[in-house]
Amino acid sequence: MTTPGDTAATLADELTTLKFGAEPVFATLLGVPGYDERLADPSAESEARVRAAAVDIAKRAAAVTDVDGQDAVTVKVVAQQAEAVVDAIDARLAEHTVTDLFVGPAARLLSFLPMVVLPDAERATSYLARLRAIPAHLEAHAQRHREGVAAGRVPVRRLVDNAVAHLDRYLADGPDPLLTQAMPGEDRGFEAERERVVAEVVRPAFARYRQALVDEIAAHGRPDDRPGLCALPDGDAAYARMVRVHTTTDRTPDELHQTGLDIIAGLREEYAELGAKVFGTRDQAEIFRRLIEDPALRWSSAEELLNHARACIERAEAVAPQWFGRLPSQRCQVEAVPANEAAGAPAAYYMQPSMDGLRPGVYYANTHEAEKRDRFLSEVTAFHEAVPGHHFQLTIALELDLPLLRRIADVNAYTEGWGLYTERLAEEMGLYSDDVARIGMLAMDSMRAGRLVVDTGLHAKGWSREQAVAYLRENTPLSAVDINAEVDRYIAYPGQALSYMVGRLEIQRIRREAEARLGERFDIRGFHDVVLGNGMLPLSVLDEVVRGWQG
Repeated sequence: MTTPGDTAATLADELTTLKFGAEPVFATLLGVPGYDERLADPSAESEARVRAAAVDIAKRAAAVTDVDGQDAVTVKVVAQQAEAVVDAIDARLAEHTVTDLFVGPAARLLSFLPMVVLPDAERATSYLARLRAIPAHLEAHAQRHREGVAAGRVPVRRLVDNAVAHLDRYLADGPDPLLTQAMPGEDRGFEAERERVVAEVVRPAFARYRQALVDEIAAHGRPDDRPGLCALPDGDAAYARMVRVHTTTDRTPDELHQTGLDIIAGLREEYAELGAKVFGTRDQAEIFRRLIEDPALRWSSAEELLNHARACIERAEAVAPQWFGRLPSQRCQVEAVPANEAAGAPAAYYMQPSMDGLRPGVYYANTHEAEKRDRFLSEVTAFHEAVPGHHFQLTIALELDLPLLRRIADVNAYTEGWGLYTERLAEEMGLYSDDVARIGMLAMDSMRAGRLVVDTGLHAKGWSREQAVAYLRENTPLSAVDINAEVDRYIAYPGQALSYMVGRLEIQRIRREAEARLGERFDIRGFHDVVLGNGMLPLSVLDEVVRGWQG
């Protein structure tokens, strides 16, 4: 039953407030006031309260039926997002997610807090309060891990060791990422108090969390031959929930696994065609060997890696108006992944701008061990993460005149599906500089298809870590360092890796249907504008919106 006064907008705002309360650092990074002093409460009691509120919102959204247009879209987004909150909580990942990836408790703080901008004394004071909240926050996480051990939901030992090593690097002497933000006017009083709080409150809290991992959690960790959710009590149900969260579909792990196998098989001819041009061979194994072993396909320096990324983005910006009617109001910046997190970070990622204009959208390229990183992946990665990928998508979304939930909803299949769609779109746009870069496009296709196979293999079919590594080694031209990092990411973040290819396939299907229906009236700029101009949409809702655009 609806509450008197429920509308699409009020329900969206209520759910947004609930989500920001559960993840206040995310609100701060978006530039939303009112959350700057807070950290998330990961306790089971807090999750139960959030879950009950999300169930209530989902029920009330389902009862709102007398709406149309954008309000009807908003109600559907509210319902899906509220149900996703419930699914994520019911999966109980907080009990056993220990990793150096940004989804881990300590790594999340050390990744995101340095991104917080401190433009004035009020924000600086709030930042100090947030730092003082870190001990209780980390102790609550440690308690969830203890509860997980008691229930048999334990982390993977390798990932616990990675988290401990990450904390050891942080606690060692060196620049502290939590002290990096500048203050206008160089407020010495603030800087001195921040240094004191970090030294006397924050670093001891990280040390205690590290010790809890070593003394209480690590010994219970699962071995590499049982890294998936299916090894845990109710693990199959937990994985099914995360598949729904990340794909916004009801596709089963078996269906997704087979889709990945089919795409991998279908890429062989494309590899053969480009391999003949670049390496003089159509043999896929030999093509992969050349890509992995040729020193000319590695970077010579971090500076070269960053400069090439900037050049790719500038090239994409130049032709984007031919393919998009709506463009973001700001350009994408390029920076290196911060050194303290680079060892455990992916090859690249994008951080959207804040709505208050204080922090720009940034493409972070990982320059850690640059001489071991694959040059042939640089262009496709820049197009995916920056232009015309996530920078266009996420920056445009924030600038729309829609309820805030529609602009910031966590819909991985839409977000990552668009990023992967733009990798092939970049070929249509003439953005790849040569055939080596095009092989990079195929390599990323292989990886995303491989993710369907490996993520489901690990979490639904009981694969060992070595099985997952071996599959990617055979079917993708990625370096050993990248393959190992990828597999550990899938283990730590169940289901997220599925979103890329599921989303792209759906966007491509929707586009083909629009092209067939509209014929000569189909306008690629108009299609892209409708896909990007309605905020973050579950895939079924995106389909409905594009059908409405077709008339």
